[in-house]
Amino acid sequence: MDATRRTAVVTGALFLVTEVAAVAGLALYGPVLDGAAHVVGPGTDARVRAGALCEMVLLVAVIGTGVALYPVIRRRHEALAVGYVCGRLLEAAVIAVGIVAVLAVVTLRQDLAGGAGQAGEVAASALVAVHDWAFLLGPNVVLGANTLVLAYVMLRTGLVPRWIALLGLVGGGLICASAVAVLFGLYEQVSAPGTLAALPVFAWEVTLAVRLLARGFRVTQKYPD
Repeated sequence: MDATRRTAVVTGALFLVTEVAAVAGLALYGPVLDGAAHVVGPGTDARVRAGALCEMVLLVAVIGTGVALYPVIRRRHEALAVGYVCGRLLEAAVIAVGIVAVLAVVTLRQDLAGGAGQAGEVAASALVAVHDWAFLLGPNVVLGANTLVLAYVMLRTGLVPRWIALLGLVGGGLICASAVAVLFGLYEQVSAPGTLAALPVFAWEVTLAVRLLARGFRVTQKYPD
């Protein structure tokens, strides 16, 4: 297996890890995200920590995709390669903020030992709000921008079939537009419209991952003008 094929396999695996970790983390965080008003109960602490662990895995995988793809993209467009790595680092940093906020809710409950009162409920709700905004900015706005950059590179260089790159452009643009809609209160982020808007970018990452694992990058001499 040559270096380029190995890079494709690693990148594809990391993209699949990001999808699994993101979905698992969101599901495990349910007790905090859905019931922040009463501060998490003792029985949910382990579940929330497991969710945080999933998001830590997500954070590492997000950075990993940027690092793994850098040498491949750099040979074709150095500026976009640097931009993509920086974008993935920013996305990971915002995700980290959300992780800290959710874990802080658990710490708050433990410190107050059941005597949270109204002040504790307000503090817990504020921390969950920090997570929600981080979730909007990281896995939505920044993810959308990163998707647009990578899909554009793939389209211009022919490293993957054209339809896959176009799916990325649609997915990246749609999730950015959805984030703006959530920002202005048109609908909730975790809602039917929000989920529908996220499906194309989910499909893009899964399709790209499967393509890279199964076939690798296309051998091409196409470069940007």
